[in-house]
Amino acid sequence: MRAPLVAVAYQSGFGHTATLADSVVAGAVSAGATVTPVVVTDMTDADWHTLDTADAIVFGSATYMGNVSSGFQAFAEKTGRRCITGAWRDKVGAGFTNSGAKSGDKMHTLISLAVFAAQHHMHWVNLGLGPGWNSSAGSEHDANRLGFWLGAGAATDVDADAGAVHPADVATCRHLGARVAEVTAQLIAGRAVTTAA
Repeated sequence: MRAPLVAVAYQSGFGHTATLADSVVAGAVSAGATVTPVVVTDMTDADWHTLDTADAIVFGSATYMGNVSSGFQAFAEKTGRRCITGAWRDKVGAGFTNSGAKSGDKMHTLISLAVFAAQHHMHWVNLGLGPGWNSSAGSEHDANRLGFWLGAGAATDVDADAGAVHPADVATCRHLGARVAEVTAQLIAGRAVTTAA
């Protein structure tokens, strides 16, 4: 069976989301996928081809003012024709986000990403982790330390550089990348069986 083709399409204003995107890429690669990162604020014809031919797209955006960034939204609005034609129908989708505050309305961003994927008739993959850091035995070093389920949520101090993204958030995004690759491989295998039958 061929390796899943996964694209990680993201916008990063100050490098924090880019650090998380790198972790999503690493996780997907570790699970056997062929992965291409795409910076959505600088799209080329080759980037659009990458997204159009991918089996899965993991979307990432910083959370600004309680939603996706303007750069990510501008990219989303450029996909209108693909939405109408169903170009991304039945691809796997997933998402991650980062903001300065521990909550920071990141859930709204993840919902926006999930709705965007739904408009393209994609299959959304959740984080697949229980909540970390929610008991006296837990700590800020737990995976999914901020307790998101729809996707991966990270919090980075606004005055921190890109190398200061919390290690638990990096690990959480790595998990998301691996999960997307595994689910996509299962979908490819199932389609192969269905076609053969």
